[in-house]
Amino acid sequence: MATPKDLPDVGGFIRDLRRNAKISLRQLAEQAGVSNPYLSQIERGLRKPSAEVLQQLASALRVSTPAMYLRAGLLDDKEGHGVLAAIAVDADLTMAQKQSLSQIYETFRRENTRLAEAQAEAEAAQAEAGAAQAADQPASQAADLANVAATGPTTVGGTPTEAVLESVAVTEAGTAPAPGSTSIPQKKKAADAAEEETS
Repeated sequence: MATPKDLPDVGGFIRDLRRNAKISLRQLAEQAGVSNPYLSQIERGLRKPSAEVLQQLASALRVSTPAMYLRAGLLDDKEGHGVLAAIAVDADLTMAQKQSLSQIYETFRRENTRLAEAQAEAEAAQAEAGAAQAADQPASQAADLANVAATGPTTVGGTPTEAVLESVAVTEAGTAPAPGSTSIPQKKKAADAAEEETS
């Protein structure tokens, strides 16, 4: 993987992203809410953009803000943002592919953090329960809890990866109504019908 020294400066990074997206300098400046000359100076390395401008540029270029901050030297690479930066500069990927990969990567990281927290809570609860309760609990039940904490949610007969990918698909498509729930327009129609019946 490329190190920050191997990667172009933030201005070159922005220019490469803009060119890959086939957006003119004027269009990007307009979308990001900055002046055309100011953006030109940023791309040529004559100006260092603020965090706010970097956020606006990241939004206009549809890349993650942490990747933009990393390239500008505002973040270190301890949190895995180098992966996001590498995805963002890969010329072989389309913008949609870069967005999808970034979302999946961030989803996996969040899921791993959640699982680590759940496992730590389970271990703490088990330690509090003491040896007496541990002896009373069936071994298979303890193994099931440890398995869920280690592997995360699964679909019926599925794998943990499938469950995570399903959550990404739901995130991209939006949430679906809960089974048996009715939408607000349907509730309003039902309320109106009930009101007409009583009058």
